[in-house]
Amino acid sequence: MSFAAHRARKRFGQHWLVDQGVLHRIVAAAEVTAGDRILEVGPGRGALTERLLDTPAESVAAVELDRDLVLGLQERFGNNPRFQLTAGDALAVALPEATKVVANIPYNITGPVLERLVGRLDRPVAIPYQRLVLLVQQEVGQRIRCLPGTSSYSALSVRMQLLGHCQSVCPVPPRCFQPPPKVMSEVIAIDPFPVEQRLDPALARRVEQLLKRCFAARRKMLRNSLAGLLGADALEALALEVGITLQQRPQEVAPLQWVALAAGLNQPTPARP
Repeated sequence: MSFAAHRARKRFGQHWLVDQGVLHRIVAAAEVTAGDRILEVGPGRGALTERLLDTPAESVAAVELDRDLVLGLQERFGNNPRFQLTAGDALAVALPEATKVVANIPYNITGPVLERLVGRLDRPVAIPYQRLVLLVQQEVGQRIRCLPGTSSYSALSVRMQLLGHCQSVCPVPPRCFQPPPKVMSEVIAIDPFPVEQRLDPALARRVEQLLKRCFAARRKMLRNSLAGLLGADALEALALEVGITLQQRPQEVAPLQWVALAAGLNQPTPARP
């Protein structure tokens, strides 16, 4: 095997997950069945790849950027007909078709990877994966799944929770990696909503505009952030209908309330008699 002389490279954000219990939790969370085609982003030395190949999955397709690791992975798994390997940047190459994703995401590219795999609120991926199991920095995991009114709740929380169901699988302390990172990590599971449950594109764009406008000044009350979008009386009436007050701040508004707010702001203002 060609991994012996390889050292984790900081520029690639490489931290090898070596804890067997966490590896087991990740595979269990993926709920792999016989028809699944698994996409693994950043397989590293193949600790998780080996476990995924032990499942009944139809195939395991890995995408790895580090050329030295590509050689080791080919040597280790190349004879398995269910294993496919793409050498390249997961943000740039054509991703193999898959039903589920398993990824230990380099923390410095978490945002772009999420956008590639889940999409944006106003531009979700064309065919959503059934499930994504992702190892991320704990701070990011908390922001993705946290509830309104908590300190971590942000525009990212709203976007991700409108794109799918998000839940925590388990925390992962630094000692579970080699070399250990300087931060806590977390395994999360995301079940993207099917196409028929997505927001209308025009409404999604309006929600996105509101999130950018309001969370850019998250300490301001909604009364100030939304000023000018409707008359004062109409804005008060819309807030009452949505179930919020204009004294609230953006981090106190639930995802579906943002949708209702955007829908109300899209309605034409009745002409005065």
